[in-house]
Amino acid sequence: MSVAESMMAVKHILKSITGKITNGEKRREAAAEIAKEYGYGGQTFAAKELQMGRNTVRKGTLEMESGEKTKDRFSERGRKKATEKHPELEGQIKAILDAQSQADPKFQTERLYTNMSIGEIRKQLIFKYGYTDEELPTERTLDTLVNKMGYTVKTVKKSKPIKTVEETELIFDNLNRVHEMSKEDENTVRLSIDAKNRIKVGEFSRGGTSRVRVEAYDHDFGDEYITPFGIMDVKNKTTGIYLTSKVTADFIVDTLEKYWTENGYSNSGKKLLLNLDNGPECSSHRTEFMKRMIEFSIDHNTEVVLAYYPPYHSKYNPVERVWGVLEVHWGGALLDCEETIKGYIESATYDQKHLKAEIIETVYETGIKVKTKIMNLYEKALERIAGLEDYFVRISPKRCMEKLPYELCFC
Repeated sequence: MSVAESMMAVKHILKSITGKITNGEKRREAAAEIAKEYGYGGQTFAAKELQMGRNTVRKGTLEMESGEKTKDRFSERGRKKATEKHPELEGQIKAILDAQSQADPKFQTERLYTNMSIGEIRKQLIFKYGYTDEELPTERTLDTLVNKMGYTVKTVKKSKPIKTVEETELIFDNLNRVHEMSKEDENTVRLSIDAKNRIKVGEFSRGGTSRVRVEAYDHDFGDEYITPFGIMDVKNKTTGIYLTSKVTADFIVDTLEKYWTENGYSNSGKKLLLNLDNGPECSSHRTEFMKRMIEFSIDHNTEVVLAYYPPYHSKYNPVERVWGVLEVHWGGALLDCEETIKGYIESATYDQKHLKAEIIETVYETGIKVKTKIMNLYEKALERIAGLEDYFVRISPKRCMEKLPYELCFC
């Protein structure tokens, strides 16, 4: 074997041995010993053959000569995080963003009337806390920090009730109880009813988007409106929507009777659990509505429980979710006539089931009231839960027959 071949073999063995050493201190020690044995140019030789930096070999040589080991401090390399340089930074960002969420019309807070972009946050840090531009991280780094703190970009949610009533928690407790009972009772049909905000009929923009060219009037002329009224079977997740010019107490009960009869529930022995909100036309103290619901109970031999959601919490009513689906579905369309609205409703789905729609041509009279003397008689047939009289009402056909005069039961 020639000298060159021997040298190659030695190099191979050296690489093999040092390659198995993963500890940095041990690798430097091995490199230093090789450099010492090699003599002049040994550090360059060791660095090249062992694929190390010459500074690393020098460090190993100094350690070997001094007998003191250098501690590796990789964590201290590179630039420090912004929060390490300025540990108070997160708290300052939180103070700026939390102040922005406080609504105070009297200007007694530090609320900023501007969009809280990353650039604005950076600007406020400089203005309020005296940072220089060079001291603060870049907008990109600041964006990452703000996101990690949980202040990610969010859409505005309609989740804050205007106010509550004292009974709110108790109402929800009772709602949860009756809903759980209805799940286990196959004889109970749970329906959720509600009217959507009225829709202006015409070639008007609804602010949505479309993949096809849509041109709407540049002004919202016209005074033609239509109101969708929904009835959802909560257990089956099916929904029927009835379009009317005006939602009244008589319209609500007529539509409910139509739904009840067409689905084969009349005189079937089924009970009705009806979820609704305390709107003006279906309140538990709306005389015409309560009179008609008593008549409904008698005519169809159906026990009815009216279970109202608390004021300002109607968004929990299940049928409300359908309105959100519809707004997305027809957002970029022109609802130029009743048939167009009906068509869009029927092409929409909720829980993978198509909605049903029907136009009600009947025009209902508004403002119908039952005289106090007569209503006092009807009130005797109602069973209201003590303490929650406005929100839970039971109507039993048997009790109605017992408590009401014959002419009121069969008028």
